[in-house]
Amino acid sequence: MGKALCELKLQYGGGVKIFSLYGNRNSADSNTYFPQTTYRGFHQRRFAFVAHSFFTGCRSDIVLLSHVNLLLPAMLVKLFRPKIKLALIAHGIEVWRPFTAPKRWMLGRVDLILPVSHYTKEKMKELYGLAETKFSVMNNCLDPFLEQPLLPGRAPQLLQRYGLDAGDKILLTVSRMADTEQYKGYDRVLEALPDLIKLYPNLHYMMVGKYDPAEKKRLDAIIEKLGLRQRVVFTGFVPDAEMAMHFKLADLFIMPSEKEGFGIVFIEAMFYGLPVIAGNKDGSVDALCNGELGTIIDPDNLTEINDAVKKILGNPAAYKPNPQKLKEQFSYEWYKRKLYGCLRSLLVTTHALQILN
Repeated sequence: MGKALCELKLQYGGGVKIFSLYGNRNSADSNTYFPQTTYRGFHQRRFAFVAHSFFTGCRSDIVLLSHVNLLLPAMLVKLFRPKIKLALIAHGIEVWRPFTAPKRWMLGRVDLILPVSHYTKEKMKELYGLAETKFSVMNNCLDPFLEQPLLPGRAPQLLQRYGLDAGDKILLTVSRMADTEQYKGYDRVLEALPDLIKLYPNLHYMMVGKYDPAEKKRLDAIIEKLGLRQRVVFTGFVPDAEMAMHFKLADLFIMPSEKEGFGIVFIEAMFYGLPVIAGNKDGSVDALCNGELGTIIDPDNLTEINDAVKKILGNPAAYKPNPQKLKEQFSYEWYKRKLYGCLRSLLVTTHALQILN
């Protein structure tokens, strides 16, 4: 978003300041996505962050919050300058739980909420009684610096690294695996594998991402119980430079989650041409354009998971995402135009914009 706002500033005038509580002074993003002169990281120095946010915010016309936990410093600005406009990006689980009374009061003073999916918008309306006019859905977009799709074929070095053969069928999930976040659905995929292996004897399941010891232990127990030790690959952390090769290694991407705010990984998988299977109970529906770009199933229904995998592996070409549709919905240029449209009413008389991250 910072890159888009800086480019909109150049196009329409005004100024942008980006403050990050957790970022450091020399964040890589400040060099890649926006000019370093617009950015300041506070390296968890909360008092300095709040103080600078307050004084800079009071000289701004809009304060844009990247997380609901930043409502307090924004309220300090709003109380001092009631006419200032506040906008909030709402991602997912952080706004799906009931707030305390003070936090609800602060949320009610936000002028514009930008949920990343329709699911998040509906959850917030239900929980907090907010009007439809308070919202403008702002789906995430593909990273403008994402590596372009590779030529067809699997990287031999990855096949060797993971003990796979060129003719294997490979299911892929990319996710952080944490004991405190057991809603991604990869355990349901594991439960579906024994039935799928009967039809596809060379089927393997690759799980890309960091994992904590407790969650790895839980998954290992499932794998052992189902006799899948030779069928599942845990890659651990994969650097960004290798992600394109990992996507191209797979036949399809599957993550039947239940609490996904949006799921950028879905649109990245589709960017690399993979058929995608996602759940129908969360923001994943937006990422798959209500099923236009991929297959949506009940994440709690093993039969639906099995049937979807069988259907796609039986005719992969028929379920590849439409690249033009993907570009129209989730390209960076689309995102920038949408962002301007969302903020236009607030930007009419705006000369300065502050982002709290």
